[in-house]
Amino acid sequence: MTDNEKTLDIIFGRWRSQILYAGVKLGVFDCVNSFPKKASEIAKQLNLDYSLGYRLLRALGSLGLLREDVNRNFSITAQGELLGKDHPQTLRGIALLEEGEEHYALWKHLPSMIMDGKQNAFLREYGKKLFEYTDGNPPYREVFNEAMSSYSSIQTVWISEALEGYNFSKIQHVCDVGGGQGHLLCSLLVKYSHLKGSVLELDTLIKNKEHLWGKKMGVEDRCTYVAGDMFDDVPTADAYIMKMILHDWSDDECVKILSNIYRRVSNGGTVFIAEHMVPGPEEPHFSKLFDIHMMCVASGRERTAEEYADLLKRAGWKHTKTLHSNSGLMGVAEGNK
Repeated sequence: MTDNEKTLDIIFGRWRSQILYAGVKLGVFDCVNSFPKKASEIAKQLNLDYSLGYRLLRALGSLGLLREDVNRNFSITAQGELLGKDHPQTLRGIALLEEGEEHYALWKHLPSMIMDGKQNAFLREYGKKLFEYTDGNPPYREVFNEAMSSYSSIQTVWISEALEGYNFSKIQHVCDVGGGQGHLLCSLLVKYSHLKGSVLELDTLIKNKEHLWGKKMGVEDRCTYVAGDMFDDVPTADAYIMKMILHDWSDDECVKILSNIYRRVSNGGTVFIAEHMVPGPEEPHFSKLFDIHMMCVASGRERTAEEYADLLKRAGWKHTKTLHSNSGLMGVAEGNK
């Protein structure tokens, strides 16, 4: 591919993601399966205009998400299956959130934010911060929570890779701070049968018991859910883990959270910070793009391993090492008291 073609590929990238979004939003990936189905039947089932619906299906086929034959029959590919509601590693929620109208509208503020030196396009667009907007907007909250579950299942794999071989024998109780419905913590409890755990999360996220992973993963006897706010206090434990939490917040806010944990952790205790770690200037990396996303949606940022080590030091911790997933997409910074 020439430099000209590479640049055009970037320019047209939003076309691809918006075509994908339309397919998810209209239910295509829950309608089409591995057996070929006529475009007319798909259009009728989803209440689409046939002519325009066919053109969308054809474009989704061009993206490798569907497979089209010469008779305008469509079947789903392995890649397309990831966008269905019932796939165990579904990416449906992420597509609906990141390409939906709320987040799409944020990006127009990027140039002015960078000129002004003031981030958080969410506040500029809606007059509220992300979590305030989420609390007051049930339809958006539903999509947001679905996306967080999708993110969590992917990130749990990467974090498990990074922690593979880590010696958990001296740890008895792990607290997952801001742990959502507990997917990461419960995965650790499944793997290490001696561990007990607690999830600290806002009451709105854990009050619906049927969504919690403790019962679904068979570890509810060793997993407790605690309603609270990490800026106020955290439960006592001898190890803490935070997955994609600190990147939401400014440095001072991160130090506040880490200081609360330091105050509660047992002597010799540990904290694990799991994030997308920004590598050196010579390496293209997802974290450098995600960092711009954070500029749009919140007050936080993606950081280097050295920057997380500095945050740990400011809160009283000793940074011991940073572990990485096989792909290098995520890292886990370890601090000890």
